[in-house]
Parts: sequence; structure tokens; C-alpha cells
Amino acid sequence: MNQSTDHLVVALAYDRLCTFEFGCVTEFFALERPELDVDWYRFAVCALERGPLRAAGGITVEAPYTLAMLDRAQTIVIPGWRDADELPPAPLLNKLRAAYARGARLCSICSGVFVLAAAGVLDGKRVTTHWRYTERLQRRYPDVIVEPQALYVDEGRILTSAGSAAGLDMLLHLVRRDHGPAVANRVAQRLVVAPHREGGQAQFVPRPMPPDEASRLAQLMDWVRANPKREHSVESLAARASMSPRTLQRQFREATGMGPYEWVLRERVAVARDLLESRPRLAIARIAELAGFGSEESMRRHFRRIALTSPSAYRAKFGTRSGGETA
Repeated sequence: MNQSTDHLVVALAYDRLCTFEFGCVTEFFALERPELDVDWYRFAVCALERGPLRAAGGITVEAPYTLAMLDRAQTIVIPGWRDADELPPAPLLNKLRAAYARGARLCSICSGVFVLAAAGVLDGKRVTTHWRYTERLQRRYPDVIVEPQALYVDEGRILTSAGSAAGLDMLLHLVRRDHGPAVANRVAQRLVVAPHREGGQAQFVPRPMPPDEASRLAQLMDWVRANPKREHSVESLAARASMSPRTLQRQFREATGMGPYEWVLRERVAVARDLLESRPRLAIARIAELAGFGSEESMRRHFRRIALTSPSAYRAKFGTRSGGETA
């Protein structure tokens, strides 16, 4: 799980650079983090063209390395791309293909996915991008499986995220994968961002809700999170929010991209994940009870569907090392 100081992360800089996306990458990987007491990443920036490179906001960037630095990278991040309709230069695409072939991890934020798609490394894989680009990406690259609602998608050595701030979620997920939840939570605390958002969470709210309805829904969600053990049905949730079941269903889909039942299940999985990480001796059956699943079998079924692994495997990978599991 832990990466050594030999793990080199390289970010691509290019003319008309997407400043925010580039800033997200440097914020994660360029800062020294001695308080974490782990072997943090090494970080470098390589330039696609000779500088100085223009960036959004009227600033310029000087990158110290050429594309040759990609040959040494274990993780490569493409922080956006200047024009989704512009085919990236062949030298860059060749470097990305070679990096992927030798086992490097490739990540993109927002429109950066078009660079990876043009390199041909996304065929048959699930990806996402900013909702403005999803249809264009699918039309241009029909062999790529586009997840239009996802915040980010993890396909092992390929990670893609939606627009701008979703890149923070993806990078935090990457840190969580490499160094575990405790380190990721401390990085999130320093960044003052949410410690973990599921990649499948909806990117945006299609239609803003009236303030009173939004407030009622937000209060209901907070109450469910505070009471995962209680039985929750569409009818009981609608009554608590003083809405009709039909209105509740509609508002949940507008706000989260899923119905209330699926949202509750994902919240319960989140509770279970926290307990698996932090309570190494707590029995799986007890975790199922505390998370509100009703039975261990129900928790295992939904956990595997949503987290794509079993509770025991998740605990083995992300749990604290302070003691063994009591099954």
C-alpha cells in the first residue's frame, strides 16, 4: 500500500494551461508533508512546449523538465487540456503509451481525459470527465465507456475525474489507495476538504431546488447520517421531510443522481468502511448492525456491489494495524 520516496509523480504543463487543475496537482504532491511520517511522493513538472507557458488568469509557467521526464514517472497526471477538439502532439501520445506499457499509472482531470483517449489507453475502460464533455468524448471514442455522472473513476492504473474540484476527490482517493485512510484524512484536513467522496456521486444538480426544499432535504440527509441504525423507507423519510414520497424521490435524484434507497445504502456502506478502518477488533456482524444493514449477509452483498470488494478484504487493505479482527 505505501509508496516509497522513489515514487515519482509527474504533471504535464502546456501552453494555455488549466491553472486550477494544475494547482490541485501541485498542492497534493509538491508540498513536503513531514507531519504525515510516511515516505511522500517525489514531484516534477514537464513541459509539452518550450516556455514560458501561458496559463489561465494571465500568468506564465516555466517547467524545468521536458517530456523525457515521463519516462521515469510512476504516476503521470494530465491536469486538463487546452482544447477538447485539439489532437495532442504525437510525441506526448507516444510517451503516454510507452509509460502505460511499462506499468505507470495515468491520471486525468477534466478535459485531460481527451489526451489519454487520443493515446489509445482508454479503450474498453470506464472513464469520466466534466459533464459538458461527456457526449463529445463518447462520440469521438466509442470504445471508451463514459460514466457521465461520476466524480471520478478508478480503473486501477487509469484514473479519470470530472471537472475542476472533482480532481481533488480523485487525487485524495489516490493518496488513500497508496497510503491508507489515516494519511488521506490528514491530507484532507490540511486542504480543508471532505475526507472522502465516492466516485459515483453525481457531478451536479441539474435543476436548483427552492431554498426551503433544499434545506429540508439537507436536514433529512444529516439526520439519516446520524441515525444509520434506524429503519429507513421512502415513506418514513418522506414523512420526516414533510414531503410526498414522489417529491422525495424526485429531489433525491436531482440532488444526488440516485434514489433515496440507493443513497441510504451507500451511506451505510460509508459507515461500515469507517468502522472497518478504525475498529480492527469489531466483529463484522456488529458492524453490519451499527451501519443499519440488519444482517451480515445483507451488508456483505451491498458492500461488495458498492465498494467492489468484501468487508474483510477492505479491512485487510485499509484497516489500522492495532489488532486482529474478531469475525
